[in-house]
Amino acid sequence: MTRAEAPFAYDGLDRVFHERARLGIVTSLAGRADGLGFSDLKALCGLTDGNLSRHLQVLEDAGFVTLDKGYDGKRPFTRCHLTETGRDRFAAYLDVLSDVLKKASRATAGSDTANLKVRPA
Repeated sequence: MTRAEAPFAYDGLDRVFHERARLGIVTSLAGRADGLGFSDLKALCGLTDGNLSRHLQVLEDAGFVTLDKGYDGKRPFTRCHLTETGRDRFAAYLDVLSDVLKKASRATAGSDTANLKVRPA
């Protein structure tokens, strides 16, 4: 099926990003070239240690973030960074999401779906 035949399919909405916690994590990291510490990221996203760890693992497995582990004095410290691939893929995701929002806005105003021809089932 082509994009013209299914204009609301939104194949570009990557499921790795399209989850509330991961969207918050990546958005937090997107504007910080030097990354964020685990504790700061946890506070910004309102997540528990375990929940943040799990979501970071998903993002790391996808190649979208890297985790640098070390010590700050005697305390363990983890710094999270968005990779170049993660940054590129997130920008592409945002482009598709922007398209979704534009179409949804027009549809709620009644102008985007009125002229669509739907094949009978």
